[in-house]
Amino acid sequence: MNNPMSNRFASEKIPKLILSLAAPAVVAQVINALYNVVDRMFIGRMPGTGTLALTGIGVSFPIIMVISAFAALIGFGGAPLASIRMGEGNHEKAERLLGASFVMLLIVSMLLTISLLTLKSPLLTLFGASPDTLPYADDYMGIYLTGTVTVLLSLGLNQFIAAQGFAKTAMVTVCVGAAVNTILDPVFIFGMHMGVRGAALATVISQTISAVWCLDSSHRNDPICVCESNICASTFGSSGACSPWGCLPLLCSPPKA
Repeated sequence: MNNPMSNRFASEKIPKLILSLAAPAVVAQVINALYNVVDRMFIGRMPGTGTLALTGIGVSFPIIMVISAFAALIGFGGAPLASIRMGEGNHEKAERLLGASFVMLLIVSMLLTISLLTLKSPLLTLFGASPDTLPYADDYMGIYLTGTVTVLLSLGLNQFIAAQGFAKTAMVTVCVGAAVNTILDPVFIFGMHMGVRGAALATVISQTISAVWCLDSSHRNDPICVCESNICASTFGSSGACSPWGCLPLLCSPPKA
């Protein structure tokens, strides 16, 4: 199966390509930043405890940035390398980079979850949490950290989608998660009276949906791989039977000679 973007890269003018790829990427970055903004908008309106809760969420922001940084380390690092190999025609190497990045995202996310859950209270205190704000920060991070795996998968794999020229697909992935987060925040925070835990749960669910969207895009116009006759087929070749959830990036390895 050929990448439908390859002909565009070879024939279209560079300024047009840059605009078509950069505009969705910029929109996606702006929308991704809304996750924390939306949480703070609703948390700040909590009656009585809004101010303390908002301060507690602010203290937890450095830990959230650390998690995002590891996703960027793997996603922003692996996706350009895979694109370079695709440009060279070395599709087998590109596929191996994708599979290795996928596994690394899983391993790093598990290590982060265990270590940060163990050290979250001392870290929050180190970052400035007071006895009044620590309970809110601790409640928020306690739930948020359980979704570290999906956060890394959604942010990391999305870079491989964009790097292959499917910038709009990558943008939609972020938009879907942000929209779900905006809807669920008031439901959990006020409707179910969960407070900051509701905001964290809404974020985890929305990031999980984004991660599933990244993987499920393989059933539609996925740039990673698709199921064809129960065989995982990708831009780079075909190998392995489809899983119950369709083709995961790890299953799309090049065919053996």
